[in-house]
Amino acid sequence: MEEFGAVGELVVAVGQTAPELAGGDVAGVDVSQAVSLLESSVVALSANDVGVRDRSSCCSGARTFLPFQACHYGSLGRDLAALLPLAQAAADASSPGAGEAHVLLSRTLQLTASFLHKYGSATATQAAVVADRALAAAERSGDPVAIGAAARRVAKSLTRQAHPDAARAFAVCTAHRLAPDLERRGPVGLSTLGMLYLNAALAASGGGRSPTSVCQAAEHVAEAGEAAARLGSDMNADYTSFGPTNVGLHEVDVTVRFEDGWDALRAAETLSAEAVDGLSRERRARHLVTMARAQLPTRRKADAAVSLVKAAHLAPEEIVGRAASVALVGDVLGATARPDQGLRDLARRGGLPA
Repeated sequence: MEEFGAVGELVVAVGQTAPELAGGDVAGVDVSQAVSLLESSVVALSANDVGVRDRSSCCSGARTFLPFQACHYGSLGRDLAALLPLAQAAADASSPGAGEAHVLLSRTLQLTASFLHKYGSATATQAAVVADRALAAAERSGDPVAIGAAARRVAKSLTRQAHPDAARAFAVCTAHRLAPDLERRGPVGLSTLGMLYLNAALAASGGGRSPTSVCQAAEHVAEAGEAAARLGSDMNADYTSFGPTNVGLHEVDVTVRFEDGWDALRAAETLSAEAVDGLSRERRARHLVTMARAQLPTRRKADAAVSLVKAAHLAPEEIVGRAASVALVGDVLGATARPDQGLRDLARRGGLPA
């Protein structure tokens, strides 16, 4: 499948774009031109809507609409592999104190880490290394929004590496350290702050259910809710999808992670369907997968199948391209006495016998 080939290409690119390997090309880099190209390309790769794809864009500077949030992961991986060396070279060639090139390197690395996180344990080590590099580039830029955004990827990597307590502590400490600067940055700062608290909530739920972890997760969701209330509405500042609705989706997700499907479904009932539909494809598809995880153990197997089929229609690569999602499809299929054709077809697309 295309996305798996793209993972390989990107992993190779990650290994080839360490600072010492970029040095040979630094002298010939036109920094202003490279920064302009990177800004256009990274914004386009992060965008919500899919436009016309132009494979030559990485060289021509034309905008490529291969968005992470639209779940076109195979194409995204290949374009990130092309952008990474340019981003590293531009940052290496920039003058001391020139933050923009380091911000764009960090954003490119953040997208790369988020992409690699999609593939679980197979790319967990590479994702962790890339997340640390993204944070280092952000720290060099001095931009609190970039630092906060990169810190989220580091926290996620720590959670994926089975260190949820360290992940929560890191996310919370970063949020507290950056809060004054982020609050002065308006919507993008509040969104970054709120997402740090949501990452802390997810980390709190990553070590299993206990009275302490449940209280910690609830506290961090509430902190994110305060940031969302100050924001006032759902936004997509810096491609976070942050706002009251995303806070509600995370409440559902955290509850599912604590293996409380009934409460998760009750929390989901409070969400506005219209508001959820206004979020990115990636966010909506992940919520549908979360709903299926809540519906299956609460004996709503038919609803779980519907959720997965809808998610696959919305974002195929989010379902058939991810091992965890394919395993969930298999669980729903196995628990269903007479699965309908839609679920069977989805299982076959994921390589399962149906």
